[in-house]
Amino acid sequence: MPPSRFFFVLLRDMKHNAIKLFTVAALGLTVACTPQKKEQPVEEQHKIEYGIIADDYTLERDEVKYGQTLSDILFNYGISAKTVDQLDKASREIFPLRQIRAGNSYTAFLLEDSIASRLDYLVYDKDITNYVVFGFVGDSVSVRTGERPITLRRTKRSAEIESSLWGAIIKDSLPYSLAAELEDVYQWTVDFFGVQKGDNFTVIYDEKFVDTLSVGVGRIWGAKFHHGGKDIYAIPFKQGDKIQYWEYDGASLRKQMLKAPLKFTRISSKFSNARYHPVLKRYRPHHGVDYAAPKGTPVRAVADGVVTFRGWGGGGGNTIKIKHANKMMTGYLHLSKFAKGIVQGKRVSQGDIIGYVGSTGLSTGPHLDFRVWKGGKPINPLKIPQEPTEPISDANREAFEFVRDRIVAELNGDVPDSMRIVQLDSIVINKQ
Repeated sequence: MPPSRFFFVLLRDMKHNAIKLFTVAALGLTVACTPQKKEQPVEEQHKIEYGIIADDYTLERDEVKYGQTLSDILFNYGISAKTVDQLDKASREIFPLRQIRAGNSYTAFLLEDSIASRLDYLVYDKDITNYVVFGFVGDSVSVRTGERPITLRRTKRSAEIESSLWGAIIKDSLPYSLAAELEDVYQWTVDFFGVQKGDNFTVIYDEKFVDTLSVGVGRIWGAKFHHGGKDIYAIPFKQGDKIQYWEYDGASLRKQMLKAPLKFTRISSKFSNARYHPVLKRYRPHHGVDYAAPKGTPVRAVADGVVTFRGWGGGGGNTIKIKHANKMMTGYLHLSKFAKGIVQGKRVSQGDIIGYVGSTGLSTGPHLDFRVWKGGKPINPLKIPQEPTEPISDANREAFEFVRDRIVAELNGDVPDSMRIVQLDSIVINKQ
């Protein structure tokens, strides 16, 4: 058969706008039918900085210099005094311009052309997560605040103590704020001035990140502190309207009194009936515990109570005494000053700041002399009998044990995601 007998038929499928090509041969060749795929549009990707599409901008980053004002920075980018005045008025209720601080960073968004560059936005970083955007697009000015998105990463870490909690945090490169969080959780139960080499802890927590930068610690999901030869668990659970931490058996970690009236210090002198006084140069009773700390360190009330004395205590310098339940009384001596609002008759709550460490009275350096009396008799503050607050109720026992068992399992080993406790406002117990 002559080659002229070969021909092609071109058909268009109008419904799908696709072309079908049929090759027909009188020699008995196979018929091919191949529809073309419609190309999918590609989404345009933009570079986003501080909520601004930054594709066409040149970004300049710098820090506020000592003595530099926002006006100085804006003048350097060609913003007029009239426009700065408009900005000052527009930002007064949002972020007053005088609040910028030396050392904080800022980013300029510059639109370049063949002649010069124009500042459209200047972003000032208030801190690691919060910022202010000053806009100069067109003939108007604008001001808005923003916050970088924070992501949470559930983390479990362990550390062994050689000298102090703070030392263990630094040695194992844990977030600095974790020390304060752990002390807040265990402040009634663990004597952080009495931790010993070999004590250790494991903690589960949410670490906060802005991009790849760690910016702090969120919720503590559970902890185990090995201290004094025993494991002290901290299990989070919501009873009533508040999430608190509980021991393994459901007793509250919160006790009648705090273990200490201040944080991150050291004991320089203990309770004694015959201590050599460094100023008087003779032996005399010292019925208190001295905590050496920098001047100005906040001092907290160790329990709820009423201020019965606030004033000059002779050799004790600036002194506060607080009466508590169960015939207990505490004293805080050598203060540099009293906290605002602390007067005789004032009712204070456990943890309230009542004064600040100083060196008033007969003192050789800044410290707090902390004293405790029961029924008028001085007792050793390091041996205060601790009465726990209300334990887990019978009605909440099953739900608490459900949470506890999963937290403890995670503290002691690896568990699947389905076993992790990730919320505490409502607990659904699967009994199967």
